[in-house]
Amino acid sequence: MKDYLVIYEQGPDGAWGAHSPDIEGVYALGASRAEVERRMAEALAAHLAHLRARGESVPEPHTEAGRVAA
Repeated sequence: MKDYLVIYEQGPDGAWGAHSPDIEGVYALGASRAEVERRMAEALAAHLAHLRARGESVPEPHTEAGRVAA
């Protein structure tokens, strides 16, 4: 199992979105942060299983994040 960076963003309507810069095309939406975290974990797992089942390579995690005070 690999750890992928996931970006969580809350929209102006309060809904949440998530994506991983390391895995193109996998996104999740949810009404709460907890819901979008669960949905993103499910979406990533399903996508990676699909890649493996087709014999395709699974991308390596390569993105890092940090914060800078300004």
